[in-house]
Amino acid sequence: MKKKTTTLLLSIMLVLSLLLAACGSSENGGNASPGGSGSEAGAGDSEAVELTMAFINLGTMSDVAAVQEEINKITKSKINATVKLMPIDIAAWNQQVNLLLAGNEPLDLLVTSSFFNYSSQVAKGQLLPLDELLEKYAPEIKNTMPSEIYNGTKIGGSIYGVSSIRDVGADYGMVMRKDLIDKHGIDLSGVKTFEDLVTVFQTIKDKEPGIVPLVQSTQTGTVAYQMYTPQIDPLGDSLGVILLDSNDLKVVNLLETDIFKNKVTLARKWYEAGYIMQDVATTQEQGSSLVKAGKALGYFNNMKPGFEAQESKTTGYEMTSVHLSEPVIQSNGASGFMMSVPRNSENPERAMQLLNLLYSDAEVMNLLANGIEGKHYVKNEDGTIKLPEGVKETTYQFNQWEVGNNFLTYVWEGTDKDIWEQTKKFNESAKVSPALGFSFDATPVKTEVAAATNVVNQYKVGLESGSLDPALIEEYNEKLKAAGLDKIIAEKQKQLDEWAAANGK
Repeated sequence: MKKKTTTLLLSIMLVLSLLLAACGSSENGGNASPGGSGSEAGAGDSEAVELTMAFINLGTMSDVAAVQEEINKITKSKINATVKLMPIDIAAWNQQVNLLLAGNEPLDLLVTSSFFNYSSQVAKGQLLPLDELLEKYAPEIKNTMPSEIYNGTKIGGSIYGVSSIRDVGADYGMVMRKDLIDKHGIDLSGVKTFEDLVTVFQTIKDKEPGIVPLVQSTQTGTVAYQMYTPQIDPLGDSLGVILLDSNDLKVVNLLETDIFKNKVTLARKWYEAGYIMQDVATTQEQGSSLVKAGKALGYFNNMKPGFEAQESKTTGYEMTSVHLSEPVIQSNGASGFMMSVPRNSENPERAMQLLNLLYSDAEVMNLLANGIEGKHYVKNEDGTIKLPEGVKETTYQFNQWEVGNNFLTYVWEGTDKDIWEQTKKFNESAKVSPALGFSFDATPVKTEVAAATNVVNQYKVGLESGSLDPALIEEYNEKLKAAGLDKIIAEKQKQLDEWAAANGK
C-alpha cells in the first residue's frame, strides 16, 4: 500500500521490478488492537536496546529523526527498545543491502523482497528463520492476513519474511498527466491494450516538444516488464516462469516465449519512434520524478484502487490512467514486500517484538507511515488526513506498503475513505497464480543463480526498455544458458512439483 505524497512500486519491482512492483493511501480501520500481548513480552524485564530498521526510500525524509523520536517514546515503554530508522535510496538499495548483510554492522529489521534477492539472501544464510520468534513474540501477526499470504514467504519449510498487509493483487497499465490528455482532447476510452497507446504517444510527441511520452517507473520496472508481467508468474526471479493463461505449473524459459519477444519488440519500436526517453536504460530518475519535473507524460506501473490519487500527490499533477490487464496475484503476492530479521541482529527477540507493533499498534504504524500529527499531517472532520495549512510538500515521505499492517493507517484526503475495503475486494477479484505461496530455494543452484543474475544485469534493462535491438535476445539467452539457466529451471520445476504435491495442487 501507499499513501500521501509518497511514491509507489515497484512496484517494484522491480518491481520490481518494482519494483515494480510492487503498493496506497490509508485508513485507521485495522482490526488489530493497539499493542497486543506479543508486543508487551519482555518490555520491562530486560536491558534496553537499540534496533536498526532498514527500508527503501523513495521520497523526502529530512524529518526522519523527529519521527523516530516519537516512535521511540512508545517502543521504549512497550518493549524497552528504541529504533534507529535507516532509509536507503532505491537507486543504492541492492548495493547498500549487500554491504550491510556481508558485514557485521548491527541490523535488526530489513525490508526484503522476491524482487530484491530474497531467495539468495536466504540461501546465503543472511536471514534468520522466524517461525519460533513469531510464535513466541508476535502470535497475533498470523491473524492479520490470509494463511496463504502468511505462509507464502516460506523457503525450505521456514518463514524468513513477514509480508506487509497491502494490495497483494495488481493490474497493469499507464498513469499520465490529465492536463495534457485534456489539453489535446485525447480519448482514452478506446485504449484497451498497450499497443493502443501509440496514438497517445504520437500526439504528445507532435504537440508537446520537450515532454517525453513514456518513461519507466523505475530502472527495474522496465517498459516491457510492465507489459508482460501480468501474463506470467516470475516465481521470484524470472529465471524460469509459469504462464498464467496455461493454468498449469510447467516452468518455462521466459526469453523463449512469444510474450517476452513481442513486448521487447514493441518497446524497441516505441524507442526508435522517440516515444520513450532515449537515456531510459541509464537514468536513475524515477518516472514520478520526471513527471514532476515536467519532462514526461507518464509511465507504466502496477496499479491498485486509489493509485491515481496516490500518484497525483507524488507528481504534483492530477493523474489519470488506463488499466490494461486484469488484476493478478502472483506467487510473490506474499513475498513481494516483507520484513525480515538479518543474521546481523544481536537482539532478534526484541526485533520481533518491534515487528509485532507494526501489525498491532495503530499509533506506531501511523507514525511510521504518516509522520507526526500537526507537523506532517492534520485530521479532517471525516477522519481523513491532509498536509497542515501552508505546507506545500511534506518533509517526511514513507512508502508504507513496504512494511506492517497498512490497514491500521489513516486515509489521505483525495483518496476514497473506504480505500481499504476497496483493496480487500480488489485482492479478492484478482486472478490467482496456481503457484501462490511457492518460494524458490536457490541454495542447490546458488552458483548458477549468481552467474545468471550477472547476465540479467547486463541485458535486461537495455532490452526491456527498448534501447537495445531485440536481435540480442538470442545472445542473452545463450549467455543465460551458459550460466546454468537450464539447471535453475530444472531445480525450480522439481521444487514446484514437490510444493504442489505437498499442498494438494
